Amino acid sequence: MRTISLKIDADTLRGTREGVPRLAALLTRLDIPATFLFSLGPDHTGRALRRVFRRGFLGKLRRTSVVSNYGLKTLLYGTLLPGPRIGLRCRSQMREVMHQGFDIGVHAYDHVKWQDGVVGASMDWTREQLRLACDVFWNVFECAPRVHGAAGWQINAQVPALEAELGFRFASDTRGRSPFIPASGGVPQLPTTLPTLDELIGRVSGGSRGAIDSLAESTVNEPSSGHVFTLHAELEGGAYLAEFETLLRRWRGQGYRFISLSTLFDTIDVSTLGRCDIVSGPMPGRAGELALQCQP
Repeated sequence: MRTISLKIDADTLRGTREGVPRLAALLTRLDIPATFLFSLGPDHTGRALRRVFRRGFLGKLRRTSVVSNYGLKTLLYGTLLPGPRIGLRCRSQMREVMHQGFDIGVHAYDHVKWQDGVVGASMDWTREQLRLACDVFWNVFECAPRVHGAAGWQINAQVPALEAELGFRFASDTRGRSPFIPASGGVPQLPTTLPTLDELIGRVSGGSRGAIDSLAESTVNEPSSGHVFTLHAELEGGAYLAEFETLLRRWRGQGYRFISLSTLFDTIDVSTLGRCDIVSGPMPGRAGELALQCQP
């Protein structure tokens, strides 16, 4: 199935306010659908700097020019500056995306709190974070979310069941190769199948252009069930917007059709999906361990 689903994670106030409209304008001009997943509560990006001693984190900071891409003010939110409420401050930008016809869903309530805390969290803590995100989503969009895409691809064993409990139809919380049902139950997973741009920049030769070449080369062969590509409003919606447009045009030249995550889910016969464990493991170019679809 020669399709690519674009999953756009908006992590920060700046990414939602500036990067999301830029990406929506580009995709509208190219007539390309996509799924925007929003962080909805406080922007506490500055607290992420506590990961400085995590293996690989400093390398990512150097490779992706975090200060210039995220902005110094963003890197102070939650430390020297109070974390602004993204759902409150960016309601108009979020609703405009919906009115433009794009697929929308939940990324997180507090992105940093989820990414740093969910793996070892209790059922009650996890339920509360998801419920808070759903409540703000309803206040912004006046509808319930269908899809959840976990911040940083971080989850615990309770997340798939809680997603079903709270009314999500499917999720994209994991990295993997094809859609699957978590072995422990819960909503279907549509995993990210391709490396992200920030994982490749600085690891392959040629800078951002080399990263685009690498991504295009990885999709030459047709996938069995379509690709899911995750991008970030702060990066592809900022300094790498032109490179992202080049990538979209190259994928079109390879014969790919773009669809949203909801469209991908609606084309799947869930009864035929295999069951897979979700395990923790490393991903080249990213610090720490992520939720991975286990090999059968």
